Amino acid sequence: MADENADIGGTLEDEDESSDDPNLQLELNVFRAQWMSELKPSSGASGTSDRLQRARGVKRTQDIAREEKATELFLRAVQEEQNGAVYEAIKFYRMAMQLVPDIEFKINYSRPPDADRGGGNYLEDSDTDGEIEDLLAYFEQQLTLESSFPKICTSELEITQMHISALPREILMYIFRWVVSSELDMRTLEQLSLVCRGFYICARDPEIWRSACLRVWGRNCTKLVPFKSWREMFLQRPRVRFDGVYISKTSYIRQGEESLDGFYRAWHHVEYYRYLRFFPDGFVLMLTTPEDPLSVVPRLRTKNIRMDSVLLGHFRLSQETDNQTKVFAVVCKKKEEKATEFQRNRFCRRNQAPEAEHAFHVGLHLASRGRQSFSKLVWIHHSCHITYKLTGETVITTFDLDRMYTPFFFARVKSYTAFSEQPL
Repeated sequence: MADENADIGGTLEDEDESSDDPNLQLELNVFRAQWMSELKPSSGASGTSDRLQRARGVKRTQDIAREEKATELFLRAVQEEQNGAVYEAIKFYRMAMQLVPDIEFKINYSRPPDADRGGGNYLEDSDTDGEIEDLLAYFEQQLTLESSFPKICTSELEITQMHISALPREILMYIFRWVVSSELDMRTLEQLSLVCRGFYICARDPEIWRSACLRVWGRNCTKLVPFKSWREMFLQRPRVRFDGVYISKTSYIRQGEESLDGFYRAWHHVEYYRYLRFFPDGFVLMLTTPEDPLSVVPRLRTKNIRMDSVLLGHFRLSQETDNQTKVFAVVCKKKEEKATEFQRNRFCRRNQAPEAEHAFHVGLHLASRGRQSFSKLVWIHHSCHITYKLTGETVITTFDLDRMYTPFFFARVKSYTAFSEQPL
């Protein structure tokens, strides 16, 4: 009787303790299940494996029940905090973390469609694949839950100097504009968003992406329709790329002169390149040369290029009714200061050739190549406009687009965006 009373008393004490601590009750249930399985007589290898599987099943069931209970408590704590009951929220947070310490990272949130701007419950994501649809809203909610005055980021290690999280958000956004720079280096901005949740939120700032869209399309991007955000417009709307150069390689075989003895005739393999370098302000460089890209590409980094054969001009994007984006450019040779002709032609009485300006009009169709978006330019027009200064007459010569006009393919150049000269 004394043992039974002791067992009953112990059971009552366990129930009293478990009523205060839900985690203790679950641990006791797991212990009892394992204890009972050990007390039963063994019946060979099959009996041992059955007991192990039964014990694992019980433990798995207990873990699932524990996580469901912790999820329920944590979501209730979130609701209490949003309603202003901070004390009750802390109590439920503590109970949930006693059951599952990392329950905060096992819950995904999505804002219900009927929730107002000021609040609304964040429900657990029901997607089977576990992906978060709106990562930006999820990160913002996480920062709000951590503190009533959330910081962009926190230092992982103890430091004695000022951390970047101490800067105001306005200054931090200005630093992000320097990262993008006037060259529209959005690739680096996307890499910067991988640092932490706060940087991810700052990198998705609509004003940065809106400024980038205005730099590319100007007045033609006043409306977001049919895109959902400025970032989506910049990534999906056809445009030329500024972080590299478009290269076209042309090669052909030309017949040479016959040898003096008539025994053989030489054949020449001719190879040359065309380069197109676009800038965000509408400036474009065009160069035709037999030099390979390894020696030419570094010299096309800036507009102040010291090459006599380079053509300078401007370009514009045009979206026609056939829903195809075309690039039209007008380029001409660099204008140089005229030297004094008197000394050189002092004793020359030949008639001077009439002065004329040569401008080349280029039309290209913008296309994609495999996974690379907007990385191909196909020729659709090429002509030369010669304007005589004396008479003002303009002569237009249109070239036939034969197999010598091979498409341009984009090649990214890291050195073009390695330095920032101006902010966005």
